[in-house]
Amino acid sequence: MMTNRLNTLIGASVLSMLAGQAAADGTALTIYSSVQPGAIPADMYRPVPGQNPYGYNNRYSQIPGYAVVKQQRDLTIERGISELSFAGVAAMLDPTTVVFESLSDPAGTTVLEQDYRFDLLSMDKMLERYIDKEIIWGGQYVKLLSVSAGGMLIERENGEIEFQQGYGGVRFPSMADGLITKPTLNWTIASNTGGEQETRISYQTTGITWWADYNLVFHDGEDANSGTLDLGAWVSILNQSGGSYEDASLKLVAGDVHRAEPPQQTQYLYAGRAAMAEDAMQKGFEEKSFFEYHLYTLGRPTTIPDRSTKQIELFDAAKNVPVEKKMVYDGSAQFMSYGGGRYDGQDFGVSSNAKVAVYLGFKNSEENGLGIPLPSGRIRVSKLDDADGSFEFIGEDTIDHTPKNEEVLIKLGNAFDVVGERRQTSFQRGKNWMIESFEVKVRNHKEQPVTVNIQEHLYRWTNAKITQSSHDYEMLDARTLHVPVTIKADGEVVYTYTVRYDWE
Repeated sequence: MMTNRLNTLIGASVLSMLAGQAAADGTALTIYSSVQPGAIPADMYRPVPGQNPYGYNNRYSQIPGYAVVKQQRDLTIERGISELSFAGVAAMLDPTTVVFESLSDPAGTTVLEQDYRFDLLSMDKMLERYIDKEIIWGGQYVKLLSVSAGGMLIERENGEIEFQQGYGGVRFPSMADGLITKPTLNWTIASNTGGEQETRISYQTTGITWWADYNLVFHDGEDANSGTLDLGAWVSILNQSGGSYEDASLKLVAGDVHRAEPPQQTQYLYAGRAAMAEDAMQKGFEEKSFFEYHLYTLGRPTTIPDRSTKQIELFDAAKNVPVEKKMVYDGSAQFMSYGGGRYDGQDFGVSSNAKVAVYLGFKNSEENGLGIPLPSGRIRVSKLDDADGSFEFIGEDTIDHTPKNEEVLIKLGNAFDVVGERRQTSFQRGKNWMIESFEVKVRNHKEQPVTVNIQEHLYRWTNAKITQSSHDYEMLDARTLHVPVTIKADGEVVYTYTVRYDWE
């Protein structure tokens, strides 16, 4: 017969500190990213209610990035063979990458065994471990028989068995064995000297990534084809690794670093000190080449909490960057993906696309106030509305890693007042040849002249030759024709050309 033993209840929260753990003396974090700019949906930024965020098949494990974490702590190690626990590591760390080092006694302190424990405390796990044991419910001890459908099957002192919906008011006599409050690394250590030692623990963790966000403000130039940009750059860090990194030394690696991929988952005080602190807060990222990549090192410590998105300025804003507004009419853009065969049907590729794409192009050079490697990221462009002094969004695009002195090209959308038209005017086909002609019209309904680049694709066969062209042209590659034309206000330009294809 069960008796009431509430006077022996230890308390609603029974948590113990792990032996051997000391406060963090230093954390260094190097983050690697393979994320496509803008590819992470907004719901990845927040946890799902009721879901364990650190399970192997959860969506956080799909975040395209990882980090190398190094933590230095002063730990007390017993002489001889002893057990050592290290809590507060990332929940999504890769246990195979863990390295423990004694910096004080590297030759005399070695690791015999290590294991990683991540069975974190939760109501569900406490209930699971208390099945067939006593819990407190409704002010009395009852026996927990099973847990299902959001409720409990319990046995009272008089032997009655009943189902209780929900877990509100449940209390436990003590902490269940095996559960911990933080992910923990455990080691079996052999030490010749023992005592307090400076140690370093390093490992890799997933669930963390970074990318660059660029905010641009466009200003009109003297004509419709030019202008200037103000460019600001920010680093965005998404941390869902299950670890918080306080006052960490931060490095970011830009470049395509290869890793052996695992099998894919099917689921997804003092005035001098105050001045020093102020100076440290002003230190931003320093960039340098690092092997075949680029390394960005933050000049001050920063804290990156778990389940957070943090933004840090990448570099000082660049002002008045000269930019060229480019318009491109690609009437046959839908046929740019060439196959391996010959396309000799008369109607293939003759449908017309009327849209004229608008781009902004600038050079990443020192003369333009830039000249630094730009990591891949998303670019958002705004323009000032003089009527009310507000900035309005006019388009966005993504860029790949861009070295210095290379051009950056941003697609903003399609022009409203400039349209194109394309049609086939003749087609002839013989046994080993084919000839076709096109007429391309571009109309400008703006009140000022514009320059439009007409692009045509020689998509029918590899052996192609332009036999007639009404305007000068250049070949961007073996199968792409580029024709710049200037169209006066409320005017039209007509471009015609003939191409011959030959084969054996």
